[in-house]
Amino acid sequence: MLTALGFGMVIVFMALIMTKRLSPLVALIAIPILFALVGGFGDARLGTMMLEGIRTLAPTGVMLMFAILYFGIMIDAGLFDPVVRCVLRAVGGDPMKVVVGTAALALVVSLDGDGSTTYMITVAAMLPLYLRLRMSALNLTCVAMLASGVMNMTPWGGPLARAASALHVEAGEIFVPMLPAMAFGIVAVLALAFVLGLRERRRLGRLDLDQTLAAHDEADHALRLPDEVRALRRPRLLWVNAALTTALMAGLILGAMPLSVLFMIGFAFAVVINYPCVQQQRARIAAHAPNVLAVVALIFAAGVFTGILSGTGMVDAMSKSLLAVIPESFGPYLATITALVSLPFTFFISNDAFYYGVLPVLSEAAGAYGITPAQMARASLIGQPVHLLSPLVPSTYLLVGLAGVEFGDHQKFTLKWAIVVCLAMLAVALGCAVFPFAAG
Repeated sequence: MLTALGFGMVIVFMALIMTKRLSPLVALIAIPILFALVGGFGDARLGTMMLEGIRTLAPTGVMLMFAILYFGIMIDAGLFDPVVRCVLRAVGGDPMKVVVGTAALALVVSLDGDGSTTYMITVAAMLPLYLRLRMSALNLTCVAMLASGVMNMTPWGGPLARAASALHVEAGEIFVPMLPAMAFGIVAVLALAFVLGLRERRRLGRLDLDQTLAAHDEADHALRLPDEVRALRRPRLLWVNAALTTALMAGLILGAMPLSVLFMIGFAFAVVINYPCVQQQRARIAAHAPNVLAVVALIFAAGVFTGILSGTGMVDAMSKSLLAVIPESFGPYLATITALVSLPFTFFISNDAFYYGVLPVLSEAAGAYGITPAQMARASLIGQPVHLLSPLVPSTYLLVGLAGVEFGDHQKFTLKWAIVVCLAMLAVALGCAVFPFAAG
């Protein structure tokens, strides 16, 4: 009974999300309650399960709230503007440098964990150069998306937050061991940008000095900001903001404090330093409130889903049935299998459906072989560069729309490279024992 209810709940949840009959926020709350009532859990236990799930996810929700606010303040203050300017000045009229510069810029801006912001800044800064040099904008969309896919595995990015909340694991426990794989993913994206840039250089050649100056003029034009945005910039505080961000990243990697506490402290200092006026602080918080609400509400709604899934015993029943159909010889390889299936799964179904519906079942099954939830969470992140090519990802439509390319052309051009980047990260993850190739 519980097995059928569990799988039925996951299937209905995924179907409603994929067909867009319900938003993820509503589905995460309504569907598990409905199935719990069908299973006879309509008494006081239901509320207890839901509260327990929400309580477990509270630190993740707090961390995401203040991480979004912190990086929002840093973007408002212009922390990344010098990076944009340096990239534009450095690439000149060399198509190879333009593509590598695009990747470098996207990697830096992706630190905020928001793909839409990354695409807007990267395309606005680099597209004029692509047009001036008559380069294919598919190179821009490819490297920008892959950079976002790799950097999206930060604790304040959506996939890791979902994995942590679904498996009730501390975000730092997932993220820090993933650093070698992420670092190699960054190298792979830069190497790919170099290869694509060389192709463009062979096709187009280089511009002469006059053309290069014209490209620089175009770059300057890309940096012209509306007056209301320029008023928020704090160029005199650049080094203060850079030092604060560096200290925050160091504390995160060293595990000096819980991530939620680190970002709370970082945000408090950032907003007071850059916008000491209380009215300005309120305005900045209000400006970023929609992003905060969308993400944090989803996390707490996920607490309802995972709380009911665990509290009713559905996860246990589903994992036992899954173990019954998986050959025993495959059991020790569940972490590696999860990493591989994350490529097609997160392409054909949403991140919400995969991390809240599929991953808990796989993790519970893997536990029988000594594979920890943290290891399964890390394995599940490998497919993120492919995931962003999915037609279920709204930010990808923003990217191709801004760059003026067809979505299908972008998919065809980028898919093979996305798979290569994923497999490269998988190889490094296995080599560094981020998760086991086979459970001992």
